[in-house]
Amino acid sequence: MTGPVPTPTRGYTASKDQLLARLRRVEGQVRGIEKMVDEDRYCIDVLTQISAIQAALDKVALGLLDGHARHCMHEGAVEGRADAMATEMMAAVGRLMKRG
Repeated sequence: MTGPVPTPTRGYTASKDQLLARLRRVEGQVRGIEKMVDEDRYCIDVLTQISAIQAALDKVALGLLDGHARHCMHEGAVEGRADAMATEMMAAVGRLMKRG
């Protein structure tokens, strides 16, 4: 008989509560924009709120990247996968930087 499979520790595990709180705020901001559009609010006001959401998501992404660099990449280096981990992270950063 086998026991439950342990949940792996991720790089963001220590800051998970903060990340989730930030994501919940972003979710509320998105609902706010939906309401603004429904109410035919001024375009620039809607765009300003979209910019705020993008900034908040960037902070979430930076938090995840920080955890990945400090935890996951360290583990990968110990396991002899440093180059592969660096390539994977740089690809993720590249995807984050591509907008519009």
